[in-house]
Amino acid sequence: MTFKEKIYSHYLQMVQDRIDVFRDMISALTEDSKNDAKGSAGDKHETALSMMHIEQEKLTNKLKEAISQKAVLDKIEASKSTENIVLGSLVKANGIYLYLSVALPKITIDGINVIALSPQSPLGNHLMGNKVGFEFEINKTHYTIESVL
Repeated sequence: MTFKEKIYSHYLQMVQDRIDVFRDMISALTEDSKNDAKGSAGDKHETALSMMHIEQEKLTNKLKEAISQKAVLDKIEASKSTENIVLGSLVKANGIYLYLSVALPKITIDGINVIALSPQSPLGNHLMGNKVGFEFEINKTHYTIESVL
């Protein structure tokens, strides 16, 4: 497995794990609300149900976000390399590895830090479509694309 494929696989697993956790939490809340409905009465019961419903909505929104992140990752062909930077490219700029996919936490693969960023982010937007040697500046920081995988 190439370095780029390891990164892709790690991020895909990370997003899938988040989806699973959110689904489990939503399921547990649904079960709790059913059990609470059997044994409670009055205002406290209504408040508890309302709080559970609000929490369930928050988790559902986080689940939707994770599912949309996975949909973007699913479009990426990890084994494909291009000269121009596209969705799924691994770019080295200023000694930093940037993975153009979705905004996700920084990871370390084979002792190398990798930052996943969205093509819609300011940095991602400058990178998209460019090649090795392209130079640009964001917030007074000068960037040079060193490699594209």
